[in-house]
Amino acid sequence: MLASASRLIASRGKKVIEFSGDTLSSDEAVRAMLGPTGNLRAPTARIGETVLVGFNQDVYSSVFG
Repeated sequence: MLASASRLIASRGKKVIEFSGDTLSSDEAVRAMLGPTGNLRAPTARIGETVLVGFNQDVYSSVFG
């Protein structure tokens, strides 16, 4: 999923972390996508070249307009 993305926005409550460029394929980016059980966190959405992981109302409002 990250191989063809240009940006990852991972949300965990009010904490939002954004990855792009070289940091997109880092271990930290992969850890931000995974929940405590090691599965991909929900919800996960791909909008264009942006991958959204987790839920934050402000992030979704800015991406979806």
